[in-house]
Amino acid sequence: MTKEVQEIQAQENGIHGRIDHGAERIKQATSDAVATSKEKFAKAADHVEEGVHKATDKAANAANRTTDKVSEAAERGREVYDQAKDRADEWLDEVRDYVREKPVQSVAIALGAGWLLGRILRR
Repeated sequence: MTKEVQEIQAQENGIHGRIDHGAERIKQATSDAVATSKEKFAKAADHVEEGVHKATDKAANAANRTTDKVSEAAERGREVYDQAKDRADEWLDEVRDYVREKPVQSVAIALGAGWLLGRILRR
């Protein structure tokens, strides 16, 4: 189980890195484009650059939060699956113990259930 969690965390870190890298590339491209026209439009360009940087940061943060929530949901799903599997294993152990302790009653119950199921399915 820890191997799966480590793999998910590694994937999550990779996704975060790609998102952050992409955000930095967008910032750099914006900065380069703004630098060429900055002489004519200095104040407006600064304002636009700042707005684009803020928007890019917000988008990257939202994407990172989304991947975090997906990872949390996946972890919760694995926990629920493990709990259900453990409960099923416990129930199966209880049934095996009952059959070992009371084999005659177990066979009688199985025959009765089979007969009842056969009657129901005939209709």
